[in-house]
Amino acid sequence: MSNRMWGGRFATGPAAIMEEINASIGFDSKLWRQDIAGSKAHSAMLAARGILSAEDLAKIHAGLDEIAGEIEAGTFTFSRSLEDIHMNIEAALAQKIGPAAGRLHTARSRNDQVALDVKLWVRDTLDHLDGQFAELMAVTAEKALTHASVVMPGFTHLQSAQPVTFGHHLLAHVEMWARDRARFRDARARLNECPLGAAALAGTSFPIDRAMTAASLGFDRPTANSMDSVADRDYALEALSAASIAAVHLSRLAEEIVIWTSAQFRFVKLSDAFTTGSSIMPQKRNPDAAELVRAKTGRIMGSLNALTMVMKGLPLTYQKDMQEDKEQIFDGLESLSLALAAMTGMMRDLEPEVANLKRAAGSGFATATDLADWLVRRLGIPFREAHHVTGRIVALAAERETTLDKLSLAEMQGVHPGITEEVFSVLSVSKSVASRVSYGGTAPKNVRAQAKRWIARLAKEKQSA
Repeated sequence: MSNRMWGGRFATGPAAIMEEINASIGFDSKLWRQDIAGSKAHSAMLAARGILSAEDLAKIHAGLDEIAGEIEAGTFTFSRSLEDIHMNIEAALAQKIGPAAGRLHTARSRNDQVALDVKLWVRDTLDHLDGQFAELMAVTAEKALTHASVVMPGFTHLQSAQPVTFGHHLLAHVEMWARDRARFRDARARLNECPLGAAALAGTSFPIDRAMTAASLGFDRPTANSMDSVADRDYALEALSAASIAAVHLSRLAEEIVIWTSAQFRFVKLSDAFTTGSSIMPQKRNPDAAELVRAKTGRIMGSLNALTMVMKGLPLTYQKDMQEDKEQIFDGLESLSLALAAMTGMMRDLEPEVANLKRAAGSGFATATDLADWLVRRLGIPFREAHHVTGRIVALAAERETTLDKLSLAEMQGVHPGITEEVFSVLSVSKSVASRVSYGGTAPKNVRAQAKRWIARLAKEKQSA
């Protein structure tokens, strides 16, 4: 039996294995909204240019609306033999409105059609991700404001380094997510050119108006080169690249949550809503949501790597290899969306264990740098010498198995005779964090100001959206 969508060129249908490897309807049915939107814009342009009659346009739009309603309701039957979403919709349209459906594909190819559909889906998804990032940032900034003065240890090499505030630590992640949003917004701006009208690869001889279709679909302009239009998947690679960086950022916070909720740290707690139990150990409360966010990173980066490998050796223009783009795009960006939703829920749910954080903030001689800074300010000695003196005092405290502020003045003067009673004013954790007033520092007043700035900025964006 010949393939009715291909016309006279093929006398028989495809082999079973050919149909198996060739069909994409199992995953590209996700593009139905974008496909129908593109067909409406294309047919409206054809009618405006006198290529399609007003009567046929009305039939096409009515038929497409009916198909959209059926898909939305779950009553539409997708056919594997019709390969993809484009052919499924076109065949259904032909059944509903007859010969007028055949005029829809005038001056259009599946090559520019799929390029348009995927680009529209990516653009819609980037807009959704932008909103998710904004919500996560707002929730975290609010949490940072609430806990702006809660002290905790700051780490380097996962060793206690200097005291910081819990709010300051949270705002560090807000800054990362702001850069992630910027990357996605940059990617969106670059992808916002319309490939529709490029046809198979060379353009078309019909007097179409590509600017009209571009504008009606919300694009800034039509793409400038018909070959690049159908061969390009840069926008998908860029979106997945930005998604991979964002996933790394989410994974870093997820790792902190896993560590912080452990019995050894007990820095924060999560409710039953974002933890699970053990099938054998009744005492367990596992931070599975955080662990799964962490795991999504590999999946998202795998999507980027897979699509890069698909594209790396393809000559211009369209190749069937590019059918493999969709599953990677869908899975990578949808995995990021799920991770963002889970992280937002955890950040809303998470509460710091204030007493444990404060206790840990003073461990590991965390105010040693404050001591060195005091030696420089008050005694006027070079920082390198102050560093050496502080190191000797830390060694003394370690030998005595005590903290810096519990050493006697006489013991410290034994290391450097110039040290006075005033030194104890800088050895407490609270005074340490309060002193870090440089721009971007951890002082509670800084944290409050930065948290309020983010809250106000995000609220203003939401109002103007």
